[in-house]
Formats: sequence, structure tokens, C-alpha cells
Amino acid sequence: MENTLPTFDTAKKLGLLESEFERIKEILGRTPNFTELCIFSVMWSEHCCYKNSITWLKKLPKESPLMLAKAGEENAGLVDIGDGLACCFKIESHNHPSALEPFQGAATGVGGINRDIFTMGARPIAQLNSLRFGNPNLEKTKWLVKGVVRGISSYGNAFGIPTVGGEVYFDDCYNVNPLVNAFSAGILKTDMVAKATSYGVGNPVFIVGSATGKDGIGGASFASEDLTEKSNEKLPAVQVGDPFQEKLLLEASLEIIETGYVIGIQDMGAAGIICSTSEMSAKGEHGMDVWLDRVPTRQANMQPFEILLSESQERMLVVVKKGHEDDIKKIFDKWDLHCAQIGVVVEGTRITFYQGVPEDKNKIFENHFADPRNSQLSTLSKYKVADVPAYDLVLGGGAPVYHREYKEPAYFAEFKKFSIDTIPQPANYAEVGKSLLKLPNIASKRWIYEQYDSMIGTSTLTTNAPSDAAVVNIKGTKKAISITVDCNSRYVNANPEEGCAIAVAESSRNVVCSGGLPVAITNNLNFGNPYNPEVYWQFVNSIMGMKKACEKFGTPVTGGNVSFYNQSSDQGPVHPTPTIGMLGLLQNIDNHMTLDFKAPGDLIYLIGKSQNCI
Repeated sequence: MENTLPTFDTAKKLGLLESEFERIKEILGRTPNFTELCIFSVMWSEHCCYKNSITWLKKLPKESPLMLAKAGEENAGLVDIGDGLACCFKIESHNHPSALEPFQGAATGVGGINRDIFTMGARPIAQLNSLRFGNPNLEKTKWLVKGVVRGISSYGNAFGIPTVGGEVYFDDCYNVNPLVNAFSAGILKTDMVAKATSYGVGNPVFIVGSATGKDGIGGASFASEDLTEKSNEKLPAVQVGDPFQEKLLLEASLEIIETGYVIGIQDMGAAGIICSTSEMSAKGEHGMDVWLDRVPTRQANMQPFEILLSESQERMLVVVKKGHEDDIKKIFDKWDLHCAQIGVVVEGTRITFYQGVPEDKNKIFENHFADPRNSQLSTLSKYKVADVPAYDLVLGGGAPVYHREYKEPAYFAEFKKFSIDTIPQPANYAEVGKSLLKLPNIASKRWIYEQYDSMIGTSTLTTNAPSDAAVVNIKGTKKAISITVDCNSRYVNANPEEGCAIAVAESSRNVVCSGGLPVAITNNLNFGNPYNPEVYWQFVNSIMGMKKACEKFGTPVTGGNVSFYNQSSDQGPVHPTPTIGMLGLLQNIDNHMTLDFKAPGDLIYLIGKSQNCI
């Protein structure tokens, strides 16, 4: 352990509260060393443990006869679509990274969400995105739009998964803090689902895929704080992606899952190695001994905390049945990817990390791989860099849970005074229509979506026959999935409960109009600082609106992402933007509906109740 132990001043700089620092000391029974403090700082960040949101997220409906993996159980939601097949889908944000470095921020957001899908054994078949930018006349907005769109297209097109739809909105509230939400869906056989767990004393632990570098260090903590003028100093927190490596990792991961030798597998997204080792260990109720010297690195002399917290892309942690190490290595050798055994599953619930052991001492660890009860390991104690309990690090375990204060904003009372009857009727409706069509939020987004490859895979039914939702055929069947992402943040800002319910309803209508039956949703909850009572009021009421709408439509929430701290010191919080990603199902692609008028003489109907009509 380090000789100089950190104080609360160090903990504060890492984003921890004083009460959290004291709690860490209680859990460990001592003051943590710097590496351990870094571990808790990322694992107890909002991005990883949802400490300010989980209380309310638990109120969302998650039950359904079709649900194979409920919210929080796995890396993504999993829904039974019949005939021995399931759809795995999820949405996540990469807002802060995209604000600093739009190309890599957006690109690695696409890469990360796809890994969440194929780490469960599903092959991704479709991607969507939901984007929010500031005033399109600003030079910064133009830079952000170009960078984000290029990042999405460069990564998604090279990875080989079609981008089949999405949405783009412009509003001054996003001038500093854009929102970049990425959605992915994949298909797998129900008997081939991979779990994110670890168990079986003596089972080897592998890190596979790309080498570990210093990019993305502290990314989870960075995503859990406001954007300021000094945020550019944290550019190393933005990861760097390689879609070609990800394609290789996709194929290798699906191949090892099919062997039946994989105990557990998890993407190294937020918080990197420490997140994967702790979450898998906590879920499987076992511990791990991990040898950081064995992690393939891109840079020399990386410190323990750098290796543990790096969010370098295109990496997985895999626990394999003992005796099948060579079978797994051969597969990764074939795909020309790193496959290094860095640890072993042990009894108990602690994760112990070692580094800096002389060559002759490495033999002891070799024996430890063979026999985890080898008493010689105790001679390595001076090379121990961290020793932490897995359960106390994770969501649902010992991670803190807070009940934040919230209050109704002053603007809400003013908004409620508005009456549509105060708006005069236009003198020239044609001119009004032309003016509306020129607005950036209504005008064509062709410049954007034509940069995305929507046809690769040849399963997208809506490329040449558009629907309100994207429709993608499941090859080898007559089935198709219908997917959409929706949210009108101005509605939500005006009335969070009703506005969020409207977002769910809009997604449902889009799925239905494509010919699909709404099945389930994933969500990306984009809000300002949760310590602001008025922002938290928006969050709480949005959850209540989502709850009542999902219960009404029978669409349980399979999981998603909470992105707080979307605000800046000069502009304040963005509009509350709870993006809804909905999955629908078409049992027969012949029922696919399109939105174009077909022939002269066809009848046009307006369905539903109309209000405020002339």
C-alpha cells in the first residue's frame, strides 16, 4: 500500500462527499490508499451507481410475460419475441465527451452501446440516435453537429450495423451541452444468452480485445459533474474508438459464447476494469485476485489506478470454465486480438489487485492460478495495490442511495397560466405553413441521415419505404422489429409529467403506425444537476409521467441510462430530456405500414379526439 494515505481534500477532488469518504473508511476498516479511493470515486459516481436516481427508477414498471432480463439484471434489456428468439436493446448517452471532442465522443458512444448488446450474445442489427444541439447559427453548434454526425457515421458504418433512424433537435438550451444518445438492438437465440457474472473458485479471468491506454481515465466521474470552462482540461477522459477492432471483438465474443465455456462476460465501458471485476464478482457472490502486470497496455509505466480506471474502448472481461483456457485463446488468436489471463475467481467477496511483482515472484501467482488456496500468495502482500469488497462498490449493494430534495420551479406556475385561446388565428395559413417548414426542427435532416449507412445487412424495410418507426426484418423469419426514439423536451420542460407521458405515447404511435405492437421501452434520462431541487423536481415528475404511460401501453422499462449534470455555469441546465427508445414487434412483415399517400381517390381519415378546432 502507499505510505501516504489520502485525506478528504483528495476525496473531494475525486468527486466524493465527506460523508462518502467516512463511509469508505468504515467499509474498509481503515483509510483507503489512493488507488482504492479512485476505485470508490468512479464506482460511487452517479454514472455508475445511480445514487441520486435509483430510488425513483425502481418505481417504473418492469414486469412482462415477455421479459427475459429485467431492468438492472444484465447489460441490456432482453425481450422474448417468439420462436426461440429474443431482442436485446438499450439506449445510452455520451453527452459530456461529445461536448469536448464531438467526433470521438459520438463514435465511442456508438461503440459502447453496441458492446452492451453483443456482450449478451446478441448480434446487433440496427442503430438509432437522438441528438440535441444549440442554435444552428452558432459556429460552435456547427462544429458540434459536424463532429457528432461524422463520429456516428464513421464508427457505425465501419462497424457494419445500419443506422435506421433517429431524431435531431435544436434549441438554445443545448448551446454548451449537446445531448448524444445512442440506441442499439440485436437478436439472439434464447438458449444462448450470456450473463455478466463471475463464480466458480479457480476459474480464470481474461481481458480480451484492445490494449489498455490512458484514454478515458475518470470518464465516469467526468460524466457526473457540470460542464465548466475547465472541462477542456479533462480531454483525456474522452475515449478513442476503433470500429474495426470492435468488429473483430464482436465476432470473437459471439464465437466464445457459442462454445459454452463462458461463465460470464462484460463490456469494459464506464470505469473500465474496476467496474467489470466488481459488478461481475458482486453478482456471482465470489471474489477475484487480479494481476495488473498482465493487462496488455499501450503505454509504458501505467500506474495501478490508471489501468483500473481506463475506459479504453473495445475491451471485455471474460470468466471461463477452468480447463478451457486454450480453447478461448485460440479463438482470439484467430481474430488477432489480445486475450490475457489477468486473474482468477476466489472464495469470498473481495477483489484484490497486485502489481509490480519481480519476475521470480510471478511463479507464485502462476501457482495461484492453478490453486487459488495456495498459501504462498501471502508472501505477495507488499505488492498488493488495492483490496476492496465487490458488493460495497456497486448499485444494489453498498453504494450510497440518496433521497434528494425537490421543489416546483417558479416558472411552472407561470406556464400553467397559458391559454391557447390567447393565440390569434393566422390571416394566411399558407404562409404560416411555409414558415414552419423552414424551422430547423421541422426542415429536412437529409444532410445528416444520408451520411449514415442504413442499408448494410439488407434487412431494413424502411430505407425505401419509410414508416414513422424504423422496421428491420429478422432474417430467416417473417418477423420484424419496429424501433423508434422520441422526446419533445419543450413539452417536458413545460410540464414534466405530461411531457414525458407524451414522449412514451409518441413512441407508441410511431410503432403502431409502422404496423408493430409496442412491447417495451428503454430510456435515456438527460437532466441538469440533481442537487438543484428544481431540476430534481423535473426528474421526479418525468418518472411519474413515464410510469403512468408505460402502464397504460403495457410497455415495461427494460433499463437505460441516467445522465445528470447536463448544464453549464453560464447557461444553467438543459431542458429535461427523457428520451424514450421503444421496441415494437411485427409478427408478419406483410403488415408493415408506410407513411406515404398511395393513389388519387384514397380516403384520408383523422383518428382520435381533436381539441381547439375552429
